[in-house]
Parts: sequence; structure tokens; C-alpha cells
Amino acid sequence: MQLNLNQTHHEIGDFEAIFQDLTEILQRPNSEGLNLFPELFLTGYPLQDLPLQKSFIQEYMQLLEDINLWSERRPKSNKEQLALLGGLNYHFSDQGQLLKIENVMYSLKPGEKLKVVAVKQLLPTYDLYEEKKYFSAGKETSILEFQGKKIGLLICEDMWFSHLHAHDPVRELQKLAPLDLCINLSASPYHLQKFDERLKRANEVAELLKCPVAYVNRVGFEDEILFDGQSFLTDGKSLVLKADLFKKDFLNTILPKFQSNGIAYPEQPTSSWSTIFYQRLTEDKKRLRPLTDTECLEILNALIFSLQEYAQKTNMQKFLVALSGGMDSALVLTIAKLALTKNQQLEAVFMPGFFSSSLSYDLSLDLCRNLGIKLTTFPIKFIHSTIRNNYRDTFQNELKGLADENIQSRLRGALIYARSNDTGAMVINTSNKSELAVGYSTLYGDSVGALSILGDLYKTEVFELAKFINKKYPGIIPADIIARPPSAELREDQKDEDSLLPYPELDALLEHLLSYQTSPEDLKKLGFKEKDIQKIHSLWQRSEYKRKQFCPIVKIKHKSFGFGYRNPILKKTFTF
Repeated sequence: MQLNLNQTHHEIGDFEAIFQDLTEILQRPNSEGLNLFPELFLTGYPLQDLPLQKSFIQEYMQLLEDINLWSERRPKSNKEQLALLGGLNYHFSDQGQLLKIENVMYSLKPGEKLKVVAVKQLLPTYDLYEEKKYFSAGKETSILEFQGKKIGLLICEDMWFSHLHAHDPVRELQKLAPLDLCINLSASPYHLQKFDERLKRANEVAELLKCPVAYVNRVGFEDEILFDGQSFLTDGKSLVLKADLFKKDFLNTILPKFQSNGIAYPEQPTSSWSTIFYQRLTEDKKRLRPLTDTECLEILNALIFSLQEYAQKTNMQKFLVALSGGMDSALVLTIAKLALTKNQQLEAVFMPGFFSSSLSYDLSLDLCRNLGIKLTTFPIKFIHSTIRNNYRDTFQNELKGLADENIQSRLRGALIYARSNDTGAMVINTSNKSELAVGYSTLYGDSVGALSILGDLYKTEVFELAKFINKKYPGIIPADIIARPPSAELREDQKDEDSLLPYPELDALLEHLLSYQTSPEDLKKLGFKEKDIQKIHSLWQRSEYKRKQFCPIVKIKHKSFGFGYRNPILKKTFTF
């Protein structure tokens, strides 16, 4: 049996493009055999409230009708082709009231209409998932037969039984053995090490069911969530096929025979809500494990892809970065340059104040020369002076301390958006995960931007990625930018470590709080100081209101701020 894996890339709700892709793929000369498409191929994912909107429902139902009309006109004599694709199945009352929605797998044969052959059983509700809010779960494990082969059907989470679910669809498939193939249609979000996790589980499933496993995933960036593709076919022991990372792709082969791998399928669930996140600390749990070159390359590709996806889906052709002479903005500008296509433009603006050093300008200029980007200098000193004078005259009080620091940052935010409004350029945010965690940024100041590409990288990882880029593109980021101590330059001789902890220690502590849920007592046993724990935990909790107003973040880790991190602003502030 010929097996075709179609790794697709569509904008959510682009029904015209989805119809065109489906019909073109199924009319290719090499489209005989079993054609597999991702979970919710017919709509895109995640949908949030879209499936409840009448206009969406009407357009989606029209898509189904168009597919059925097209398919029914095809010659029934072509019995050698079968497509399996993900979509929604709506149930309405006789009066047209919406009763339920199911996340389903459709089959499509030439001369026939779409037919539901499987309903997703395990609906995830952890991290960024909220499927039980919208979908009704299936209750039966499904198989189908094609060309004399018996095929087990799973949809994404159905392969990932854990303590979060009541039953295991894979174990149910085992009762229907022997099988010739198990397929999993997925819309599986990306994070570091995700492919290894998928392949390991697929090989466990293959060993239990004694058959190859085909896994088909979508590609795209949706607000904050990355879909990496990397569809694959495993015979149990060997990786037979693997699709591209962050690219539309098509794979085909003849169905292989199963090979035993000796990897046992878990007898009991091995994860729960508190253990689903991959933890990236060193063995002593006091520092983040350094990123490997392979991980850095994957992160770089993810950030470039996400930036381009956001720009294309919002029709942006120009980018704008507020350059400070520091590491974060330098890395953002470099990544934006690497992402730039032929018809796009990139602009950097340096906005020095009273406390900006001449070194910051020199380094910014060196970086822009290396990247081939024009640097525009827009000083804020005189505007800052005017505001100070007007403030004193109005309130009979000097503008000083934090208020004076923040007004500088907000001036830069206002000016960079003045330029954005003037040129139609998209402002790229320059904050990192460490700053987000402790609120070390100014609301409506340096926290502005349409998209944060560093929002899931701790400060230490920002430096690691910059060093990797300099290895890949020798000397593109001036070495002194990487070497100089981080500073906001909002007061005389300011350094980040004056307000925070050294970043290696801070980032490890933050990872404990975010992903490990480590108790204060255990943090002290690991060697963290009680006063540091209290300080950082307090900053983290008090900064929730800033994170609520932050721009979308490119999610590249198991646990990130943004869509998958939901905490109330108004709550009791817990202390140790």
C-alpha cells in the first residue's frame, strides 16, 4: 500500500486555500494509496471561539458541501485512493440550535462524500489547550480497512494517555489487533525536544500494537503557538520518513513492515498535570542547562519562521526595532535581518537619553554596519528636559526616581510608535523571559511591540543564542555587546544586577518557580538564599498586570508566559 503524508500549512479559516490544496493534492499523479492530512486540516488550529461564530460555521459548512460535490463528480472506478483528514463535525437540533461539536477524522473516497470515521477521545485541557470547552469527546476507538490493510485511527492527544484522562485509546486499539498500521493525525504545538518525545511515544505505540505508526502534523504560527510539522513514519525500530521543520512538505513510500524495538508501552500513566513539562536545569538544579548548538539552530529557525508568519498574516512588509546598544535589542535586530525577504525593509532607531553611554551608540552603529542596516538617531534628552520642567511647574515637585526612569522608557515607546504609524512598520518587541517574569520593564515603554520573539528565552539563553549566531555568522554581533554588563541606562551607572540577581542564578530560580513549582524549603536546600527567594517571588507575583498587557510571545518551551500561563491579577500575594 502506498502511504502519502501531507504536511500542510494554512492560515486558520482560509477555506478557499484549504479546498484548493486538498483537491490539488488528491489529483496528483502520485496520490494513489492512503493520503493522510493533519488534525483539523479543514479549519486550522487552535480555533478558540471561532467554531461558535455563525459566519465561521456557515463558511465551514459550505466548504464541506464544496468538497462533497467535487468528490462525487470524481470517477468511482478509482478505488485505490483514500484520504483521511481532520475537521469539525457539527450537530444541530431540528430547530438549528447547535448541540455539540466534535473534533473528527473524515475519510474521503473518489465518487463519495466525506464520512466521519473517528472522533477524538482525549480532549486536553492543560497548558495552552482548552478543547473540552468547545468539543465533545468520542467514546469509541476506531479502525478502518483499506486495500486489505487494517488501520488504527488516533487523533493527536489520543496517543498520549496520562493521569489527565479516564481511558487509553491505544490500549483499546490493542484489543482490535492485529493491525497493519496505526495513524495519528495531529495539530501538535512545538517546543524544544518535542520531536524526540513524539517519536518515543510512537515507537512505544508501535511495539504495543505490533505495527508501523504514521504521524502527520501541521505547520504554522498562530498568535503565540508554533506548529513545526516534522511529520514522520516509523516501522517501530527505524525512522522511515521525516518531513521538514517549519515547512510544508509531502512524503510518500510503501507501507513498511513492523520491526520490534523492545521499547515497552507504559503499563501505567507516567505523567500528570505537574510532570508534563520538560525541565531544563542542570543536575544540581542550580543553573539552566546550556543550550546545545542544535537547540540554538532550532530556536533560530523557529523565531525566523514565526516573525515571517506574523508579518505575512498581518500584511506587514516593514519592521522596526528600537536599538539600545544592549544584548536584547541587538539580538532582535539580527534575527529580523536574518528573517528579511527581498521585498521587506528593516529600520533601527537609537534613542539616547542623558544616561546613554557613547559606547551604546558606537556598538549600535557597529551592529548596523555589520547587518547593512541604516541607523537613525533620535535623541530624547531635550524632550525629557521639557517634561521634567513642565512636571515641576505643574505639580511643584521634581520628577525623579522611578518616575523619571520610566518616563524615558515611555518616551522611547511613544517615539518608536510615532515612526511605526508614519511608515507602517511593525515594531518588534525586545523583552526577554527573565524581564517578563519579574516585571523588569516599563509598561507602555520598552515592553511595546507587536510580537515578542525573545519572550520565551531567559537572559542567559539570549546570550547563548547570540554567541551561536556569531559562530554561524562570524562576528555579525559585535563582541562587546555580548561582553558588556546588561543595563537599562535610565540612571547613572545603572546595572541590571543592582535591582535583580545575577542572571544565571535568577534564571534558574525563575525556572524552578515557573516549571518545577519548587517549594521555598526545597529552594533553600538547593542553596538559594531566603531573601533572594522572597524578593524574586514577590516581583513575579506583583508583575502579573504587566504580563496581561504584553504582546504575543513566540512559545518555544514546555512552559511559557502568555497563552498557556493563566493567573489572576487580583489575588492574595503569597509570601514565604
